[in-house]
Amino acid sequence: MSSSPTRWPAGAVVTGAGRGLGRQIATMLVERGHHVLVTDVDGAAATETAAALGSLATAMTVDVRDESQVLAARDRIVEVAGRLDVWVNNAGVLVTGPPWEHDEATRRLMLEVNALGTMNGTLAAVGAMRRGSGGGHIINIASLAGITAVPGEGVYSASKHAVMGFSLSTMADLRAAKVKDVHISCICPDGIWTPMLHDKLDDPGAALSFSGKLLQPHEVVTAVGKVLDEPRLVTALPRWRGAVVRFGDLFPALGLALTPFVVRQGERTQRRMRKQQQGRRRLGRG
Repeated sequence: MSSSPTRWPAGAVVTGAGRGLGRQIATMLVERGHHVLVTDVDGAAATETAAALGSLATAMTVDVRDESQVLAARDRIVEVAGRLDVWVNNAGVLVTGPPWEHDEATRRLMLEVNALGTMNGTLAAVGAMRRGSGGGHIINIASLAGITAVPGEGVYSASKHAVMGFSLSTMADLRAAKVKDVHISCICPDGIWTPMLHDKLDDPGAALSFSGKLLQPHEVVTAVGKVLDEPRLVTALPRWRGAVVRFGDLFPALGLALTPFVVRQGERTQRRMRKQQQGRRRLGRG
């Protein structure tokens, strides 16, 4: 009697998964039965996360700006899981302030991590998914900043606009090449209460990120799960905020005129959250 064929878990890669949103996405994928390659430029954080997730997680130090490291991550998940099914480009960097206040190194960092890193991951995944059987799904964590103007985050916004343009154009190229089983979905969240924003309460350049509904990471993770079940080119979180920024993008002069009012709302939220944080600290000292 012949033995049953080996059943491999679905393979997934998550970049920037050592902490914050990336870690929670990796957790969700493990819970769904994927073997997840937890990658992060901080190797210790990646190792700690993978250890916490158990036998269905493997850690790897990866700088997404380096294509050779990204390709090595792709090869590693295929080696461990047998195939690549899901790739989540989550790694990101945010430095706020007017663009003329950033030096070249800072501009380069945001553009290379956010935009080039997403390109490297997407293309590595496409290569494996086209060669394999059954295709796969690439999730690019973009931002509402990739859809509209964001004062105080000009370079970051440029990097996320690049993510959106690249993702949608690559999807068009895949379909033109008759590749029907590889999907790309962009998640465009408003501000997320992760370590990326924890240190921005005193930063006036980040006010716009606090002007809407400050999302909890689990809300973004839920959105990722939904597009895994049903691919969707663009998902804005929350939906109403996506509609507002798209309206502003259709009428840019009006959008720019209204932006100062939105920024002031964000500043009020920052002040309120700072007071709450100070109150918690006082109670802690008591």
